[in-house]
Parts: sequence; structure tokens; C-alpha cells
Amino acid sequence: MSGSSFHNIEEFLLNWNNRLMQQQQQQVHQQNSVALVARPSGLKKHLDGADPDRITLVVDNTTFSINPALFTAHPNTMLGRMFSSGLDFTHPNERGEYEVADGISHTVFRAILEYYRNGIIRCPPTVSVQEIREACDYLLIPFTAETIRCQNLRGLLHELSNEGAREQFEVFLESLILPLMVASAQRGDRECHVVVLSDDDVVDWDEEYPPQMGEEYCQTVSSTAMYRFFKYIENREVAKQVLKDRGLKKIRLGIEGYPTYKEKIKKRASGRVEVIYNYLQRPFIHMSWEKEEAKSRHVDFQCVKSKSVTNLAEATADPALELDSAGNPMPQRHFDISNDPDVDAIRPIVAAAIAIDGGGGAVAANAAAVAAAGVAAAAAAVAAAAEEGAVGGVANAEEAHNVDEQQ
Repeated sequence: MSGSSFHNIEEFLLNWNNRLMQQQQQQVHQQNSVALVARPSGLKKHLDGADPDRITLVVDNTTFSINPALFTAHPNTMLGRMFSSGLDFTHPNERGEYEVADGISHTVFRAILEYYRNGIIRCPPTVSVQEIREACDYLLIPFTAETIRCQNLRGLLHELSNEGAREQFEVFLESLILPLMVASAQRGDRECHVVVLSDDDVVDWDEEYPPQMGEEYCQTVSSTAMYRFFKYIENREVAKQVLKDRGLKKIRLGIEGYPTYKEKIKKRASGRVEVIYNYLQRPFIHMSWEKEEAKSRHVDFQCVKSKSVTNLAEATADPALELDSAGNPMPQRHFDISNDPDVDAIRPIVAAAIAIDGGGGAVAANAAAVAAAGVAAAAAAVAAAAEEGAVGGVANAEEAHNVDEQQ
């Protein structure tokens, strides 16, 4: 055997030994850590001789080969429940892959998988804290300061504050607000208006002159902790979302003036008394448990006369027929309307008008109306002339009597 051949065999054995050692190290590493292998969806994941206990997850068109024992070690998470329960919550596709975490990007999912390996999620620099938070909520992974490591402290603390505000408001809702809502419901109300006062606020209203409140039934709760809680707009937004999740409607949260005690009384000149109260800006909550407020669902089935046309003769008549109480057509009254005056009809009316005041100015003043308007206008003009003639006749008689006395 030549020296070159022996050298090749020795090199081959050395390489073979190195490969065996590498395979052993890889197996140990796979047992103690998560093997994250990202491939385009559709590629065959398990090759001949691969570990049959591993499963393939598809997230955002990317496959991950993972040992399911990592999930079953955390049974409180969604993935832990999926692969530790005896029930089949998920079914593999035709390639034997499990499609999970719909709506989560593969970058976020890769960071989430670190929680199953060492219990800590490190936020990638290209991923926002809100995305990590939403993924943790979806996969039922705790989002706390112990499980999250992030370079963006502002975003991390903001999300932690939202989580703390949600938990704190749940306590306020159950212990302080819900009893007031129950009292309003037992009174027959369909809504509740609560003003949050501090423990140091003193409310002293005058019984004779109480303040004019905008809400008819306004309730108060004294809690300095809840008063400070509602000073932040972000906390009010979180509280509003909690109330929406609990099924309440018409939710309003804000700051309003609340009267505490009487400062002075003013008396107007008219005798009306005006009372001036001291107002403090305090948070308020307004909610309703009904979909529609102040709308009656009563239907009055009273008999109303129909305005629809049900008579064929009335529908075809032009102009429309007048109907009696029984719905029958009433006889029509015809009028002959003409623009040209009837001279024969006007002549006796004019003669009567002349006889009233002897052809005075009244007839002359109404002559234009008689000539232009016809019989109807002439009759009205004669009536006016008759009135003027009667007045004029009385005046002429008095003047004649005065003349006789002077003679």
C-alpha cells in the first residue's frame, strides 16, 4: 500500500470520527434546547432517520421543528394545552404539519419560543412591545417584568401599566362600582352615573336650596385610590374597555365639576334667590345596561283613518271626489267662472247702488271694480257702497236739521 493511499484512509477515518462526534453533540443539544429551523412551508421536514417525536408547526408560512415535550412542560399556555391534553384540539394538514398562532409573524413566534426554553422572552429590535404583548395574550403566556426583556423601556412600562390598570379597575368595579349599579337597577333605573370623590372631600348641601345637578340620580363613591387612578387618560381608556368587555353600553368617562358646599346666597331684585356652590373637578363614570335609552317599545294599535285611495271612481276622478262618512262620492257643485262680466246681472246691482246715495262718490269709486271683476266683485262693491251710503245719509240728515235750526 502506498503512502498516499494510507494517508487518504487515515484522513477518511478522522473525518468519520468528527462527524460522529458532531452528531452526538447535536442530539444532546436537541434534548436540552429548542431546535428552531425556519423553512418555507411545503418543504419536507422529516428526513429518513429523523426523530419521529418532533412535530412541525407552521406559523406565517414558516415551519418550526420542535419537541412537543417543551410545550407540555408549560400546561397553562395554549400550546401546552394543545399537545398535553388527550383531546385533539388541532389536526395536522396533509403534510403532517400543525398550523398554529394565526396572525402572529414568524419573527414574534421565534421570540415567543424562547419562553419555553429558558422562561424569558427577548424582544427583537424590529418588533414592537405591543406585538409581543398581543402574542403573549393570544398564546396565554404571562407578560411580566420577569418574563420580558426589552431595550425599549418606555414601551415595556406602558404595557405593564395597562396590565396593572386592568387588574386594578377590576377590583374597583367589583368592590365599589357594582353595588351602586345594583342599587340603581333595583330602583328601576336603566343607567348609572357615579362621581368619584376623594376621602377628604366634604359634601354639605343646603336642604332648602340644593344644587341643580345635570343627572337626576347621581351617586358618589369616596375613594382616594380610585380618584387618583382616573386622573390618567390611559387608565380611563383601560377602564372603558373593561366595561365594554363586561357588556355595558353608552359608557362615558371623564372629569366634571361636582358641588360640595354652599359658598353664598344672592337675592335678586325680583325676590328670586340664587345659591352659589363650590365645585370640585372630579372623575365620573356613566354607563347603561340597555341598548336603547328612553325609547318606548309600546305599540298603540289605534284605528286611524286610512289615507289610501280604495275607490276606483275617486282614483280616476279629476279633480278628486269628496266622500261622505260611508265612503260614497258626494254630489259635485258646479260654478260657472268667467272672466267676462255679465252685464244683465250687473245692471240691477248698479241701479240699487245708485239709489242708495243718489249716485254719489261711493258708486263712482266702485264702478271700476264692477266693470273689471264681474258679478261677485260687484256684489261686494255694492255692499260696501250701501254701508257708505247709510253713513252718508245719516250725516246729510244731521246737516239739514242744523240748517233748519239756523234759519
